[in-house]
Amino acid sequence: MIRSKDRSPTVSADGRQDLYSGLIRIHILYHACEEPIFGQGMIEELRRHGYRLSPGTLYPLLHGLETKGLLRSRIVRSGKWSRREYRATAAGKQALRAAKKRVQELFGEIFEME
Repeated sequence: MIRSKDRSPTVSADGRQDLYSGLIRIHILYHACEEPIFGQGMIEELRRHGYRLSPGTLYPLLHGLETKGLLRSRIVRSGKWSRREYRATAAGKQALRAAKKRVQELFGEIFEME
Protein backbone atom coordinates (compact mmCIF):
# COMPACT_ATOMS: atom_id res chain seq x y z
CA MET A 1 0.00 0.00 0.00
CA ILE A 2 1.22 3.47 -0.81
CA ARG A 3 0.52 6.18 1.77
CA SER A 4 1.59 9.72 2.36
CA LYS A 5 1.32 12.34 5.04
CA ASP A 6 0.03 15.89 4.97
CA ARG A 7 -0.74 17.24 1.49
CA SER A 8 1.31 14.69 -0.43
CA PRO A 9 -0.40 12.29 -2.84
CA THR A 10 -2.27 9.52 -1.09
CA VAL A 11 -2.77 6.12 -2.61
CA SER A 12 -5.15 3.76 -0.93
CA ALA A 13 -7.37 0.78 -1.54
CA ASP A 14 -10.04 2.99 -3.13
CA GLY A 15 -8.50 2.67 -6.60
CA ARG A 16 -6.03 5.55 -6.65
CA GLN A 17 -3.03 3.21 -6.45
CA ASP A 18 -3.34 2.52 -10.18
CA LEU A 19 -3.44 6.26 -10.82
CA TYR A 20 -0.09 6.90 -9.13
CA SER A 21 1.71 3.66 -9.97
CA GLY A 22 2.65 4.93 -13.44
CA LEU A 23 4.17 8.06 -11.93
CA ILE A 24 6.14 5.94 -9.49
CA ARG A 25 7.44 3.76 -12.34
CA ILE A 26 8.54 6.86 -14.25
CA HIS A 27 10.27 8.15 -11.11
CA ILE A 28 12.10 4.83 -10.71
CA LEU A 29 13.16 4.85 -14.37
CA TYR A 30 14.39 8.41 -14.07
CA HIS A 31 16.72 7.54 -11.21
CA ALA A 32 17.85 4.29 -12.83
CA CYS A 33 18.86 6.31 -15.91
CA GLU A 34 20.90 8.67 -13.73
CA GLU A 35 22.74 6.06 -11.65
CA PRO A 36 22.41 2.52 -10.29
CA ILE A 37 19.55 2.22 -7.81
CA PHE A 38 18.58 -0.30 -5.14
CA GLY A 39 15.31 -1.04 -3.41
CA GLN A 40 15.79 0.58 -0.02
CA GLY A 41 17.29 3.68 -1.63
CA MET A 42 14.23 4.05 -3.87
CA ILE A 43 11.88 3.54 -0.91
CA GLU A 44 13.64 6.44 0.81
CA GLU A 45 13.64 8.60 -2.35
CA LEU A 46 9.94 8.05 -2.96
CA ARG A 47 9.21 8.75 0.70
CA ARG A 48 10.84 12.18 0.24
CA HIS A 49 8.11 12.84 -2.35
CA GLY A 50 5.31 11.70 -0.05
CA TYR A 51 4.95 8.09 -1.20
CA ARG A 52 5.29 5.37 1.42
CA LEU A 53 5.99 2.09 -0.31
CA SER A 54 6.74 -1.13 1.48
CA PRO A 55 9.33 -3.53 0.08
CA GLY A 56 6.39 -5.79 -0.80
CA THR A 57 5.09 -3.05 -3.10
CA LEU A 58 8.35 -1.72 -4.52
CA TYR A 59 10.16 -4.95 -5.38
CA PRO A 60 7.36 -6.25 -7.64
CA LEU A 61 7.50 -2.89 -9.47
CA LEU A 62 11.27 -3.24 -9.94
CA HIS A 63 10.95 -6.86 -11.07
CA GLY A 64 8.16 -5.90 -13.48
CA LEU A 65 10.31 -3.17 -15.04
CA GLU A 66 13.11 -5.70 -15.35
CA THR A 67 10.83 -8.30 -16.94
CA LYS A 68 9.74 -5.69 -19.49
CA GLY A 69 13.40 -5.06 -20.35
CA LEU A 70 13.48 -1.51 -18.97
CA LEU A 71 15.84 -2.32 -16.08
CA ARG A 72 18.58 -4.88 -15.59
CA SER A 73 19.89 -5.97 -12.23
CA ARG A 74 22.89 -7.59 -10.68
CA ILE A 75 23.87 -8.65 -7.19
CA VAL A 76 26.52 -6.42 -5.66
CA ARG A 77 28.45 -7.92 -2.78
CA SER A 78 30.53 -6.06 -0.24
CA GLY A 79 31.89 -8.00 2.69
CA LYS A 80 29.05 -9.75 4.50
CA TRP A 81 26.19 -7.94 2.76
CA SER A 82 24.81 -7.96 -0.73
CA ARG A 83 22.04 -6.13 -2.52
CA ARG A 84 20.43 -6.09 -5.94
CA GLU A 85 21.34 -3.03 -7.98
CA TYR A 86 19.22 -1.87 -10.92
CA ARG A 87 20.20 0.17 -13.97
CA ALA A 88 18.14 1.36 -16.90
CA THR A 89 18.62 -0.48 -20.17
CA ALA A 90 18.69 1.27 -23.54
CA ALA A 91 14.99 0.42 -23.84
CA GLY A 92 14.42 1.93 -20.38
CA LYS A 93 16.14 5.15 -21.40
CA GLN A 94 14.06 5.31 -24.56
CA ALA A 95 10.87 4.63 -22.56
CA LEU A 96 11.76 7.45 -20.15
CA ARG A 97 12.27 9.89 -23.04
CA ALA A 98 8.85 8.97 -24.43
CA ALA A 99 7.21 9.20 -21.00
CA LYS A 100 8.72 12.64 -20.39
CA LYS A 101 7.18 13.93 -23.63
CA ARG A 102 3.77 12.53 -22.70
CA VAL A 103 3.94 13.85 -19.14
CA GLN A 104 4.97 17.28 -20.41
CA GLU A 105 2.05 17.32 -22.85
CA LEU A 106 -0.39 16.20 -20.17
CA PHE A 107 0.98 18.70 -17.66
CA GLY A 108 0.47 21.49 -20.18
CA GLU A 109 -3.11 20.43 -20.78
CA ILE A 110 -3.99 19.95 -17.11
CA PHE A 111 -2.54 23.29 -16.04
CA GLU A 112 -3.56 25.24 -19.12
CA MET A 113 -4.72 28.76 -18.34
CA GLU A 114 -8.48 29.17 -18.71
